[in-house]
Amino acid sequence: MERILQLFANGVMAGAVLALPAIGFTTIFAVLRFANFAVAGHMAVGAFAGYVVNSWLGLPAWAAVLAAFVFAASIGVATDHVALRPLRGYRALTVAIASIALNLMVENALRFGFGNAPRNFAIPLMRDLSFGPIHIDPQQIENTIIAVVAMIILFLFLSLTTTGKAMRAVADNPALADSKGIDPDRMARIAVAIGMGLGGIGGMLIGLDASIDPLIGFRSILSVFAAAVVGGLGSVPGAVLGGLVIGLAEELSLLALPSTYKAAVGFLVILITLTLRPRGLLGPRAA
Repeated sequence: MERILQLFANGVMAGAVLALPAIGFTTIFAVLRFANFAVAGHMAVGAFAGYVVNSWLGLPAWAAVLAAFVFAASIGVATDHVALRPLRGYRALTVAIASIALNLMVENALRFGFGNAPRNFAIPLMRDLSFGPIHIDPQQIENTIIAVVAMIILFLFLSLTTTGKAMRAVADNPALADSKGIDPDRMARIAVAIGMGLGGIGGMLIGLDASIDPLIGFRSILSVFAAAVVGGLGSVPGAVLGGLVIGLAEELSLLALPSTYKAAVGFLVILITLTLRPRGLLGPRAA
């Protein structure tokens, strides 16, 4: 029972961090209607941006998180404009495949600049906190708080700002939004910036809990994709729920399976969810 409680706590905290790039993935899908797997490479961009600000410049964690968002968002918009925007008239599958190629280019650019060796953030080592039988690394708590704050800011942006409401309008009905004077290209750029920026924060938070290298996003993208699909592609609340479901499923699977099977667990959850709910847990119901 104690191990179940420990794995449950780990799963909730891992799921909160996983939800950030899943939200980024599903935000881009909601507005542009294709699966942008380049989120993986931009998770690594954010991780290395945070690393440079924290380890090289000696700035605190909040500055590193901000840098992770800004750099991943900026590079995401630039690479999307050059590599993917010209292909948006093609089928979604074609653009998705192109995003995989873009992801490889981003990862190899990071390899060229930083090498393949793992790198660690300049954060102090702290003892685990004990809550009865549950032991939690303070860094896990900090990562969870950062993830929750980022999610709250996004929800407020989408709910309260004119731009956020315009993005939701484009996601719901692009033709109607265009007829109302909403610029779809501008909304696309904002969606890519938000999506890649959140992916960058997620990559940095994953790196804070372990180490970073250019493939940090590649190793996580299957879980990110699983979280977005399970929650319902295009649904931001669904991505949050999907992240928690995948995080819990992957951690609780350790009761019976080696850790090398974690990614397979994500696909098993996809299979079960889509069998029972073809559009995901919070995706729109079929007409």
